[in-house]
Amino acid sequence: MQEGSSIWGRLEKQHRPVNKWIDWLWLMVLLSAAVLLFSINLGELPLRDGDESHVAQVAREIWSAPAGSMRWLYPTLGGEPYHNKPPLIHLLIAGAYSLGGVNEWTTRLPGAMLTAFSVPLLYCIGREIFRQRWAAIYSALIYLTMLPVVRYGRLAILDGAVVSFFMVMMFCLLRSRRDLRYCLGIGIGLGLICLTQGLLGILLGAIAIVFLFWDTPRLLTSYYFWIGIFIGILPVAGWYSAQFLHYGYTFAQLGLVNQSLSRIGTAIERNSAPPWYYVIEIFKWTWPWLIFLPQTMRLVWENLNLSWAKLLLVWSFVYLFIISFMTLKLPWYILPIYPSLALAFGAQLAETENLPLTSSYPRTWVAGLSILAVVASAGSIYFSSGTVQKTDLQLIFAAVALTMTLAAILAERGNGQFLKILLWGSYISLLLLMKSNYWVWE
Repeated sequence: MQEGSSIWGRLEKQHRPVNKWIDWLWLMVLLSAAVLLFSINLGELPLRDGDESHVAQVAREIWSAPAGSMRWLYPTLGGEPYHNKPPLIHLLIAGAYSLGGVNEWTTRLPGAMLTAFSVPLLYCIGREIFRQRWAAIYSALIYLTMLPVVRYGRLAILDGAVVSFFMVMMFCLLRSRRDLRYCLGIGIGLGLICLTQGLLGILLGAIAIVFLFWDTPRLLTSYYFWIGIFIGILPVAGWYSAQFLHYGYTFAQLGLVNQSLSRIGTAIERNSAPPWYYVIEIFKWTWPWLIFLPQTMRLVWENLNLSWAKLLLVWSFVYLFIISFMTLKLPWYILPIYPSLALAFGAQLAETENLPLTSSYPRTWVAGLSILAVVASAGSIYFSSGTVQKTDLQLIFAAVALTMTLAAILAERGNGQFLKILLWGSYISLLLLMKSNYWVWE
């Protein structure tokens, strides 16, 4: 018996280096694919009015401020104190200005690269919660090929960076269940979120608390957990304290009440919408992956006794509930929910790897892919007509149509290669869109 145990122990030790090597290989592949997709043609289109232009102006005033002005701590917008958000991302953009000058490319680069790093981060989260590597691989690739993630992640806004920091926090939270040293990473991730998004970042921390309360309540009583939170929040407390000391009541009113807390219940800049606004946004832009939604929801529900299902349910519904009842609604506020959707879809697609070769796929998958193929073909034909001829859009829709057609044919035949075609085709189609001048279509 002891001899058998020693053999299994030696085999396990031999497999560990191989598994680590495979994981590192996938991390490099995913990061390279993400960097290409998030950086191509990044600076060719002008900044959007409002969100991007405000971020760029704050960063430019930090960059051009005279030495000793403390503008990095007390940022301004048009010469007036800027109380909207802490200036972490603005500082990164100002650093990019110092290296590459003031232009659209350097303005968008920091946020785009931070969002690109969220792709391998999602793979790491998948490796923590799933037994199968394919579930983590599919999750990361689905996340990489989600249109809202790529489009909004490339813009000079704060939300792509928030998603990356949030995923750092969630990865460390999952690892801390086995190694309490990762509790420090939970606090650092939360602190980075708050230094980017302000006190509204605490709402993302609520997802972690709810999940731990349901899945691992012992961690909530750990000194390591709260010490990590305390260390991570210290820089946030320091920044807010500096603003209070410098601006006094003005910052309390403008920086906290008007810009942070009032967003939960008061309309700002007339960007109000009904509570189901974000549900519609998901259904508008998450294709083709939504064709797997019914089976994915059933899979999650059937596995609610497992940690991964608890995490994805809490992640999706707690965050959706919070933002749905905030009166201020902007389409990129939904970004933090896409990683959880990608993980759920990845878990479902990994199940197909275990199906017998003679198994058939649900008819709804074939029908959904076929409908998308018809719609994309119609789009390609429309943009090839003489009155509205746009060659780039014609090519993009043709690539989508070819992808969906091939995937539908293979799925109809029960060929598992349809998933590879769907992933590759979606990536190439997004690459063509980002290479064109239509990825910022407002």
